[in-house]
Amino acid sequence: MIEEGRALFLQIAEGIEDSILDGSLPEETRAPSTNELAAFYRINPATAAKGVGLLVDKGVIYKQRGIGMFVATGARAAVLAERRAAFADRFVDPLLAEARSLGLGPDELAVLVRDRAASVSGAAAAPPSGVPTSAVGVTTANAAPLIPAATAAPTSPATPFPTPTPSQTTPDSFGGAR
Repeated sequence: MIEEGRALFLQIAEGIEDSILDGSLPEETRAPSTNELAAFYRINPATAAKGVGLLVDKGVIYKQRGIGMFVATGARAAVLAERRAAFADRFVDPLLAEARSLGLGPDELAVLVRDRAASVSGAAAAPPSGVPTSAVGVTTANAAPLIPAATAAPTSPATPFPTPTPSQTTPDSFGGAR
């Protein structure tokens, strides 16, 4: 759900991007409106609009006046490319710098990553046939969506985002629901 300490509009944008990546919001389908997002997350519509605006500016979603918001053609590929670049900047570059400082060459690093991936996932340590032994094929799972599928309430046909149930509300300092 919503994380404390992070801008809500960024979390809204990332949640929509997660839905695009996992296929629950396919290209050229209707995306949730700012009012639907605001009602679901119980936030100001301007905050939801700011998150949606980020995606419009990036070309991930587009507006059809009088109809709604839609996922753009090529949105999944664009989001995936952006996330991969961010992953490389945040994790791979520091990994390479540390490997260099430890005197690990590319082959040694590849073996280390493959062995660790095998021990974590239980996968075979050997690369698939046809993949050079110096190649590192690391895949990552997407971040958990804002609305996990296993705990999500039923959705309405108009939006892939579920309607909150009373158990999803949080008590305020006076004991009431927000």
